[in-house]
Amino acid sequence: MLRRRQTSTAGSESSAFEQEALELLDRLYAVALRLTRNEADAEDLVQDTYLRAFRSAGQFEPGTNLRGWLFTILHNTFLNQRRDRSRDPVDANSELVEQAPAAAEGSGNPEQLLLRATMDTELKAALDSLPEAFREAVWLRDVEQFSYDEIAGIVGAPIGTVMSRISRGRRALHDRLVARSTRFARRASAVGADSAGARV
Repeated sequence: MLRRRQTSTAGSESSAFEQEALELLDRLYAVALRLTRNEADAEDLVQDTYLRAFRSAGQFEPGTNLRGWLFTILHNTFLNQRRDRSRDPVDANSELVEQAPAAAEGSGNPEQLLLRATMDTELKAALDSLPEAFREAVWLRDVEQFSYDEIAGIVGAPIGTVMSRISRGRRALHDRLVARSTRFARRASAVGADSAGARV
């Protein structure tokens, strides 16, 4: 009887773990999309993350930070995949590459469409232009709202490095947004001057 209770308790803990982990699917996908900048790669990354997490579920201590644990697995899986891909030779089909921009214009899953609609295009472009380490740190802090300690655990860097990356990333993001808005203001005033000159 004791074994049956332990088995049922373990089964309910496993079920609770799976349910809680799957509730984070959208957030993990959003970060994976930021890291990979590609829908298919982001989906693969999330799938690999869950596969590793479910295989290692016994190592997770209930009552601790599941969200941080999953994001750490996601980050480490991303680094492993990137390292493995850098070893593979590149095989490109030039015809497909030429056709890709036209095919990509109409595509997008609902989450990506919502993200595009809610995130200002200037902000998105500025965020995407940041170096990967800064982009990831800023995203984890400002969008996912992880603490500095949690981010340090996820990316495997000292907390001072994380704080520096966030600070430098935010500064670079600000500078890029100011530069873009200044260029827009110059263009708008030039167009206004041209149209005013044409009326005279």
